[in-house]
This record gives sequence, structure tokens and C-alpha cells, in this order.
Amino acid sequence: MEKVLLKGNEIIGEAAIRSGCKLFFGYPITPSTEVVEYLSKHLPKQGGTVLQAEDEIGAINMCYGAACTGSRVMTASSSPGVSLKQEGISYSAAVGLPMVIVNVNRCGPGLGGLGPAQSDYFQSTRGGGHGDYRTIVLAPSKAQELYDYTMLAFDLADKYRNPVLLLTDGFLGQTMEPIVLKERPEAPVVDRDWIVDGCKGRKKRVLASYSLTNEIGEANNLKWEAKYKDIQEKEQHWEEFHTEDAEYLLVSYGTTGRICKSTVLNARAKGIKLGLIRPITLWPFPVKAFAPHMDKVKGIVTVELNTGQMIEDVKLTVECKMPVYLYRRQGGMLPTENEILDFVENKFSLSGSEEV
Repeated sequence: MEKVLLKGNEIIGEAAIRSGCKLFFGYPITPSTEVVEYLSKHLPKQGGTVLQAEDEIGAINMCYGAACTGSRVMTASSSPGVSLKQEGISYSAAVGLPMVIVNVNRCGPGLGGLGPAQSDYFQSTRGGGHGDYRTIVLAPSKAQELYDYTMLAFDLADKYRNPVLLLTDGFLGQTMEPIVLKERPEAPVVDRDWIVDGCKGRKKRVLASYSLTNEIGEANNLKWEAKYKDIQEKEQHWEEFHTEDAEYLLVSYGTTGRICKSTVLNARAKGIKLGLIRPITLWPFPVKAFAPHMDKVKGIVTVELNTGQMIEDVKLTVECKMPVYLYRRQGGMLPTENEILDFVENKFSLSGSEEV
């Protein structure tokens, strides 16, 4: 295994190449541009193709066409660029096309700024476009996870015939960290009897999302609904940090998830039994992570880089059986571990805890 130093966006590109991605279609937008830059330099050496489309809409529809052939395909963008891709993502989900979409989240709304943000949580976890559909959403929090979860994204996309979204942010995308370039395990064998590869000698295949009758439309939606329930049951992923005896929990993902680990350690040094649940899949949201803690936890704080989005999923998960509060920063600002701990202490009146 080789250890290298790469920028976060470059790590995604390297992992995509090692995952067997052969086609990339995108349009540059900061802070995601290094993904297309890295792939432009390295993917052609592996027999792949990188094409800068005329815009984000063109890029996602090129992904649609490429995915129809069974090729592993990826696109990358940042928040407003991903907004432009939503119609194409909805079409891809309706047809059941595997593809990987990278969103290096920047702060908004509107054009916003280049700093780290988590304000695309709703867009990412609720489908984002029109119609009843979902994308699997993976949220790495460090360099090695950028590598590992990019590979996982391609496998999940193939396994469930569904778009998979890798949600990062400007901090993760621009930070350089060492990673281990692990040998890729053999990709799971998936059924590809649906791909469009020429119909000589067989019945033609049509990959289209239009329903000619209401009855067909309902049947299609029920089929996708069953698939999403299967994903929800099988693909909940999370990390727990000092939760065994926790009386209070932080819930956070991505960049703030790594900051919260320091908050937990600082709290423990003061005798506060604080733990962390870090969702790795944002959809499906890891509701199973909370079940063992429902009877012993006195309160939860979600830490987010938005006005409060993931907190809604946390409240739904715990069914209002305990107080759930939000600590947030916005506009590209990151919280410190001490700011978060001060908030926890004040909300739960824990300032008198003794050091251990």
C-alpha cells in the first residue's frame, strides 16, 4: 500500500480512477474544480475520457447517456452547479442509472461564498429535484474517507442502480492530508441485463422515465419505493465516539463531525459524559444508531454549518423523547471545539461538572 499527500478533491479523482470510472463529465466551479483538473491529467492515461461540458445541465445529461451503456461515470460540482443538475438526477433515478455525483458544498444561498458549509443537506437527502426519489448520500469527514467512500459510492450505485451523492465541502476539498492508497477489493458482480449496448439478436431495451399511463406510473413509483425501503434497511452507516456511557450526545457529520471529536474529549476531561454520533450516510439517515441510547441520553445537540437542517431528521428519529438543540455557524465560518462545549454546558446547565 502506498501513502501519498493529496488535496481532498484530488483524492476523490484518484479514488474514482481506481474504482474503474472511465467517463467524467463536468463543468468547473470552485471549490470543486480540482476534481476535473486531476481527472483531466490522469484519467486518459487509464483509458478514460474527461469532457468539460458547456454547462452543468449538459454534464449531467452526458452522465445519463453514459450510464445507459453500463459504464462507470462521475460528475462533480459545487452547490449552485448541483442545483442545475437536479432535473437530470431525477431522470437518472427514475430510470435506475448508476452514477456518482460529487458536491463540494459551498455556502449560500445564491452564489454564496467559497467557505465550508452544510446548507445543501435538504437538497441532498430529499432527492433534490422533482418527484418521489432519493439518492444515497455519503458524508466523509477526513481524507481517507474521501478515498474510501468514493469507492463505496461506485459500488452502491451499481448495487442499487441508483445515483449516489458524495457530499463534501470547501474545507475537505481544499485541505491536503496523507492517505493510504489501499488496494481496491474486487468489485461485486452486478446484473447488467438492462444496459443499452445494441439490440442485434435480442429484444430492444428502452431506458426512459416517461409513464404512458397512470397505472404504469404508479407501478413504477411503487417499485422505486420498495428499493428505497431496502436501501434504508441495509445501508445505514455511522460512527460512534465515546457513546457507551454518554448522558449527552453531539450529532454531526463531515467537517464539523471531526471538530466534535475534540469537543467530546474536552468534555470528558471535565467530567461531562458527552458522546458523538457521526452519520456517514445522510440518506438513509442512520436511525439505528440512536436506538441503544434512547433510555439513557438526557439531551442532544446537532452541530451544523447551516440554519438547522439535519436537526429535523434527529428530532424525527428520537420522536421528541428528549430535548434536541442546534449549534450552528454559517457563511463559511467553522465552530471551535470550545464554542460547542460552551453551548452544551449552558444548554444542559453542566458548568459545575468536576474535572476527572
